[in-house]
Amino acid sequence: MSNLFVFEIGTEEIPAAPLVAATEQLARLAEESLEHARIGHGEIKTMSTPRRLILTIKDLAEESSPLMTRSKGPSVDIAFDADGNPTKAAIGFARGKGLEVKDLQRGKEGDKEYIYAIVEKRARRTRSMLPDILNELIVSLSWPKSQRWGSGDARFVRPVRWILALWENEIVPVTFAGLNAGRITRGHRLLANEEFEVASAASFFDILAAAWVVPSAEVRSAKIRKQIAAFEEKTGLRARTPEKIFSEVVNLVEHPNVLLGHFDEEFLRIPSEIITDAMLSHQRYFPMYDTQGALSNAFLLVSNGAISRGDIIADGNERVVRARLSDAAFFYHEDKKRPLEAYVEDLERVVFQEKLGTVGAKTRRIEALVSELCERGACGFEDTGNALRAAHLCKADLVTNAVVEFTSLQGVMGGYYAKESGETEDVVLAISEHYFPRFSQDILPSNFAGKIVAFSDKLDTICGIFSIGQGPTGSSDPFALRRGAIGIINILLAGLTVSLRDAIELAVDNYRGTTDFDRNAIIEAVRAFFATRIEVIARERGFEADTVAAVLACDIIEPTVVIARCEALANARMNSPELFEDLATAYTRAANLTDASLGTDLVHDLLTPEDNALLLAVSACEQSIGKSLESHDYPAAVQSLAELRLPIDTFFHDVLIMDKDTAVRENRLRLLNRFVEVFGSVADIGKLGK
Repeated sequence: MSNLFVFEIGTEEIPAAPLVAATEQLARLAEESLEHARIGHGEIKTMSTPRRLILTIKDLAEESSPLMTRSKGPSVDIAFDADGNPTKAAIGFARGKGLEVKDLQRGKEGDKEYIYAIVEKRARRTRSMLPDILNELIVSLSWPKSQRWGSGDARFVRPVRWILALWENEIVPVTFAGLNAGRITRGHRLLANEEFEVASAASFFDILAAAWVVPSAEVRSAKIRKQIAAFEEKTGLRARTPEKIFSEVVNLVEHPNVLLGHFDEEFLRIPSEIITDAMLSHQRYFPMYDTQGALSNAFLLVSNGAISRGDIIADGNERVVRARLSDAAFFYHEDKKRPLEAYVEDLERVVFQEKLGTVGAKTRRIEALVSELCERGACGFEDTGNALRAAHLCKADLVTNAVVEFTSLQGVMGGYYAKESGETEDVVLAISEHYFPRFSQDILPSNFAGKIVAFSDKLDTICGIFSIGQGPTGSSDPFALRRGAIGIINILLAGLTVSLRDAIELAVDNYRGTTDFDRNAIIEAVRAFFATRIEVIARERGFEADTVAAVLACDIIEPTVVIARCEALANARMNSPELFEDLATAYTRAANLTDASLGTDLVHDLLTPEDNALLLAVSACEQSIGKSLESHDYPAAVQSLAELRLPIDTFFHDVLIMDKDTAVRENRLRLLNRFVEVFGSVADIGKLGK
């Protein structure tokens, strides 16, 4: 490394999530700071461990680049009066450039003379600028939460304990929180808990390695995965390593060592989800599974301690797991002493949202919505019964001991307790899956009862939050309504035959008496909210923006209809360009002359044979499209519209639209209004590009 600079901020342990964000942020801020200071440099890298943030810069220039700027000011006749004295315009321009009026220069541009400010920023020694740049880097790092310590006013995510700043073998004098930067770093808290003097930037990483610190998260990740693979080969088991938990573990250690632990096999009698949740979410252990996918009593943990003490560390963690699983088993067995339905009345003690009442009230709204949707959809007796039963019980597990302790198991435990209570398989599955999909690309509920309960649950939340004026704004969505709406749309696209438009009205009406709101305004706001989400999903499926806009302009929010109509238009555009041209041309010729204020009511006594010919074509198209839309044959509807090309061309050829007779002219404009109105039943063709 040539002309290497190393900057290290040593701290108390930083939480994993903000540490990752700060590592990326530090590189960006350093790049911006050097560019602003016009300091040339090579590669910028950042690394981190729980106890340190590290910035390295290669080939740091010895001095900044000089800069000369020439700024044009007002014309000379404005800058100076008749006696040659500077005006306020000249004085203000000079002051803004940090100059005196006498320093301004004159120059011609065309036939006119202007004043100019020539400002030269000379090269500066990098060493003189670095202290301020580095101090600003520390201060500028953004954290979710920061703190003060000691008696000073400095703030950081965790107390800063040391600062190292070396350019080659020289210290850069940075000061922060009462600490002066030096050439001292510190080793691993457990394996080398002492100070280490760093002679030069080039030797920094060798010293960290000797002090049992692996500064690179990528290297730590590779070491952990390699050790996990070795245990998998040795045991014949496979570890579950969710990316989010794995990334967190990588940033919890400075020198990772993977260890194998076991828990008592008797705990395998309780639901496996409890065990895995306790391990992954609470302890950051990785459960292991056999070749058939069954959970074993083995697990892997990533230690930050010495491998020589691995047995002691594994034993300590096994005792932690034993205590945790003992509690879980107790909760599970205690919960089973009551049937799941017995917990429903306890939901009256749980607040859903301060202004929207209890979870018990929410459950009743879900039941009411499911009941009405099943009735409108003429669902079978068995499907309706299962859906209503699942709706009644879906939230009951929220007040069980297991879910209070392991909150991520809501729904999952409800399924287990429903099975223990003798509920049908469909009801059990629906309760287990009614929170699905929980995130993008998540699986959907697998049976009818699960789909309609999930749909109703999510829609009830969306309509309720909108009714109290707390819908999403900008990037803020504290109730995850966008995620809920996308889940609803995906459930509908997967085949749940429910009218979203009708369901929104029903869900909003269920809140009458709970809060005061403008019913129509809330319904329109929720519909617009869904339209935006449908647009995003349609774009993600590859449809052009104008195609989606043309369909949504018809005030359609049924996801299956939007996607089907988009497909019909997209296929016409791609596979039948002549058809698409006919479609666009027919619409455009008429739309250019329409006058919406005249309406579509024709005076039939004024119709000429040519007018009647177009009216006949329009009427036939209306009937054809009506049948096509009723049968959801959108390609046929598009074809019918395209067939209006010849009638409209003939009409324009044979008649003068803007007839001198006002009555005839306005009647023909009404006919064109009706012509265009037919298109609007399928899509707003005017929004389609060429």
